Amino acid sequence: MASDRMALLSEVGKAAAGGDVDFLRSAVKTMAEALMELEVAAKLGAGAYERTTERTGYRNGHRVRDWDTRAGTIELAIPRVRRGSYFPEWLLEPRRRAERALFAVVAEAYVAGVSTRKVDALVRAMGLDGISKSEVSRMCGELDRSVKAFRERRLDEHSYPYLWLDARFEKVREGGRIVPMALVVAIAVNERGEREVLGLDVGTGETGALWTAFLRSLVVRGLGGVRLVISDAHLGLREAIRSTLLGAAWQRCRVHALRDVLAHVPKGAQGLIAAFARTIFVQPDAPSAHHQLGEVAEHLRTRFPKAAEILLAAEDDVLAYLAVPREHWTKVWSTNPLERLNRELARRTDVVGIFPNREALLRLAG
Repeated sequence: MASDRMALLSEVGKAAAGGDVDFLRSAVKTMAEALMELEVAAKLGAGAYERTTERTGYRNGHRVRDWDTRAGTIELAIPRVRRGSYFPEWLLEPRRRAERALFAVVAEAYVAGVSTRKVDALVRAMGLDGISKSEVSRMCGELDRSVKAFRERRLDEHSYPYLWLDARFEKVREGGRIVPMALVVAIAVNERGEREVLGLDVGTGETGALWTAFLRSLVVRGLGGVRLVISDAHLGLREAIRSTLLGAAWQRCRVHALRDVLAHVPKGAQGLIAAFARTIFVQPDAPSAHHQLGEVAEHLRTRFPKAAEILLAAEDDVLAYLAVPREHWTKVWSTNPLERLNRELARRTDVVGIFPNREALLRLAG
């Protein structure tokens, strides 16, 4: 054993003394192969060409395998045995060339929104032979276990008084066509004031059936204690909230509501009307807010009756936030807390453009 170590140090010393520019790569190769030889010797009960009564088997040459490491692509000579098999599981994984650290780098780059082309350039800059799109996708496919665990984790450890729901659309290939698919997301604040992403799902459209199935899955996982749900006025979503989150009030996002009102106001007047409408939300209490909304609607009625009608119809839903503690109002009267998350999702999904399937979209978003 001591002689093997001395031989190993001698090989590394030669590479260093010779000024080899690939010194690190040579050193890694030498050490890895030496360790494999030692392991095979222990497995067979004898070293190469060694005669001993403890021998239990014989070598059968080597097989070559490329190993992608941070030092570059290394051609490893893996010992073979005549009976049984040998594979250095402590060093490599079956059907995977990359070492674990490199796998982590590629997966992290993918999640950070780096395109597969840029990942390939990054890998080549590290001295490797490059990596194909399919290889990146396969490596990142192993993220599925983490995403699955995240999407199925229990939620009954906390209660979640405030819940935000929203959807965004991404292009996905399915059935030989490129179709827009809805990515639905839920975030919430627990009783300790901590914000969490509760879950996400993908469907062929933002339908009531998708929202109902999604919310039911959250309830099955233990979602409880919801007092207020904040979202836009999508009809299917409202029905899903009403049927699954019993006892929860609904807050219509004030930003979306204001957009609906301004859609019936000429562009030249929208700035003034928007500023006037925002005075509703600076009132100190519920009676003042309802009174101010009536004043704004009355002002609109003379010139923009449709806008006034829409505002009055939304009164109870857009002012639902008044029933919760005042210090929470600015956080719960719109879906803005979800917008940061949506921007982060968009920054990554825009790099992909078109997802090969809905599982790939779930993987990246998850």
